[in-house]
Amino acid sequence: MKSKRENIAEYILYLWQIEDYLRAFPEQASTNTELMDLSDMMHAEGIMSGGHLQIAQNALSELEDLHEELLDTEAPYRAVMLHLQPSLNLFKSKTDRPEMSDVEACLVLLYNVMMLRLQQKELNPDTEVVVKDATQLLRFLSKTYYDNQAAL
Repeated sequence: MKSKRENIAEYILYLWQIEDYLRAFPEQASTNTELMDLSDMMHAEGIMSGGHLQIAQNALSELEDLHEELLDTEAPYRAVMLHLQPSLNLFKSKTDRPEMSDVEACLVLLYNVMMLRLQQKELNPDTEVVVKDATQLLRFLSKTYYDNQAAL
């Protein structure tokens, strides 16, 4: 399993991918202990048809808290966010959850792009720029999270 401590953004995306995989192929859970455990958690939390595991939601919440802290304390981070904000707002307005947080929107954007690439679909150049900026923001967040955890 991806390590939350090593890269929290990748960890969340990994969990979302596994959730979708287990929804599409529930019989595969029995082939692997990790999948079986995650499938059991999904059943227990009642999210087999949609939603995210509590562990993914908790990790997202930690990332959102760090995001708010960095907006207040890190000028370079704030600059990236200000540059990204209009595109994120446009993206969120086109989803069924326009009220989602900026961090969640970055993750949803990257997850959707990952799914499009798996389908070998092309992205337009404007989307590529937004993906690059969202990736930069999540990379900064994940590195800061890792550094904070290492200091504990």
